[in-house]
Amino acid sequence: MSEIIGRVNSLESFGSVDGPGVRYIVFLKGCHMRCKYCHNPETWSMEGGMEMTPSQIMEKAIRFKAYWKNGGGITVSGGEALCQIDFVIELFKLAKSKGINTCLDTSGNPFSMDPEYLKKFDELMSLTDTFLLDIKIIDDEKHKILTGWTNKNILELAKYLSDNNKDMWIRNVLVPGVTDDQEDLEGLRDFVASLKTVKRFEVLPYHTLGVVKYAELGIKYELEGVLPPTKEEIQRANDILETEKYQGYLGR
Repeated sequence: MSEIIGRVNSLESFGSVDGPGVRYIVFLKGCHMRCKYCHNPETWSMEGGMEMTPSQIMEKAIRFKAYWKNGGGITVSGGEALCQIDFVIELFKLAKSKGINTCLDTSGNPFSMDPEYLKKFDELMSLTDTFLLDIKIIDDEKHKILTGWTNKNILELAKYLSDNNKDMWIRNVLVPGVTDDQEDLEGLRDFVASLKTVKRFEVLPYHTLGVVKYAELGIKYELEGVLPPTKEEIQRANDILETEKYQGYLGR
């Protein structure tokens, strides 16, 4: 039987922030959400990119195994990695057969409690050591404005991972005037506190490094004029979110 083909946007040999230790990162194509601050709009479409099989990726990744100290390994990101769940399952099967640590970086948008979907997700979950879950904003109506989609299933995903004892890192992008409202931050803090398996909780400061891509793609950038947060604004968010409680194993 022929191997499943995945659409890959890019590969990174020495990632240091997407899971424990040094990691080989696979950025997949495809994402349904349209986050206003997304810095990789070229990953939205399922078209283009490199067509690769899990074996081809593993052949490239395994060359760097000597550098995967402190729990390092392979991370699959996006786009939205769950848009290609069958491909990720096969890649992670290969990884686990070789004793390689696996991380999935996801915003959770495709997640569903539908039994047919859940059967696939459960298989993926069994092959994944750590989930890196982006929670954009806790308020559902604001989430729809920010991304075009509800966050109800994303919060369900976080609870599902917690109930199934799966380690996760929670990430929140801090955008001044957009995601920094005190009530929203407090709501996110309380939600994360209700989860049992959060090993790390971090604020990712908004940046404008991807803005040039919007012009190249002919897409309007919705947050024009919004500046990255100051050190003081980042510290305020960390204080409200109480992120220092979630040290976990950083592996670096």
